[in-house]
Order: sequence, then structure tokens, then C-alpha cells
Amino acid sequence: MFPEITRDDIFRLETKRLWLRWPCAADAEALARHADDPDVALKTANIPHPYERWRADEHILWMREKNAASEALCLALALKRQPGELIGLINLRGCEERDAATLGYWLAKSHWGRGLMTEAAQAVVDLAFNYTEIKKIHASSLPTNAGSLRVLEKLGFIRTGEATLLAPQRGGDILVATALLTRAAVCRAGAAVARMESSEP
Repeated sequence: MFPEITRDDIFRLETKRLWLRWPCAADAEALARHADDPDVALKTANIPHPYERWRADEHILWMREKNAASEALCLALALKRQPGELIGLINLRGCEERDAATLGYWLAKSHWGRGLMTEAAQAVVDLAFNYTEIKKIHASSLPTNAGSLRVLEKLGFIRTGEATLLAPQRGGDILVATALLTRAAVCRAGAAVARMESSEP
């Protein structure tokens, strides 16, 4: 699903303020610390709470295996001034629908409200539509997670309704708000911006 370059652990994406890179064993301590924050974990469908330290080691191995097998793109977020300090995770995973993927992410609470996740997610979306055959990206969020919903809105995702999601870490089925971003919509938006810029005096 993903290009050969992303299957090597030296791969990384650069944004204005961030490096997005493969997670590594040295990230486990920060991963466990941030994921154990209830304000982070309980805003997701999949992070268990409490989050024991051993889970971080297992999850890092799982992410690296998925990256190497081209089954997903799982990246750690780090500030450029602290490239070795994980502050969140973002991933694109394949789904049952052909030529489609699912976007997931979380960010340490100490970095909320600064637009960092929007910056990271935009880089991942751009990679997906420019370097893979992915035509649609699905995403979901808890309806009460206003920050996550804002990220999706800024990226151009369109709300598609609500769905029931199996979330064992939240005790069973939960209701999520669903959203969709398509390659065609991104192309149309880009063309519209280009037309506006070309018409400026």
C-alpha cells in the first residue's frame, strides 16, 4: 500500500515544526507516559487506561512490523528542537474498502491547542494522495472530542454521520462521528486555490 521509501526506518517527514519518523525502542518511556494520561487515553477508542509500560514496547514493535510490511504507516511525532522526544502518534492503516485507508492519531496533552496535529496530519494526507494509490481516507472521532473534530475539519474532511465502533478498551461498542476525505475533493480544492491565485492582480 505504501511506497518502498516508507518501509525503511530512516524514513521521516518534515513539517514546519515537527519530524514524523518511525517509532523506536527509545520512545517507549515517553509513549507510556503520555498514553497513560486519562485526558489522552479516554478521548480515543483504542488506548487502554491505565496504560502499563510493557504495552509501549509491544506497540512499538507492532508499528515497526506494520511499516516494514507496508500494511500501515505509523509515525512518531517529535518537535524539531527535541527530535528524540515522542509527543504523539499518527497512522494510516488499510481498510476493507479498496484504495482506501483509515487515519488515526493522538497528541500529548501538553502540546494541545498549538495546531501541531493538524500540521502532522496534513503531511500524512499529502503523502497518501501524492505517493500512493489511496483515493479515500476515513477517520472517526468521539463526538465529544472537539479537538480531533477540529483537526479533521481543517484538513477538509467531510462529516459523514455516526457509526458504532467496537472498542474493547472502552468496554464495548461506542458511538463515533465519521468523516471522509477524498483525493478528488483535494484536487478540486487545489484547483480552486490555483484559479484564485492566478486571478489576483
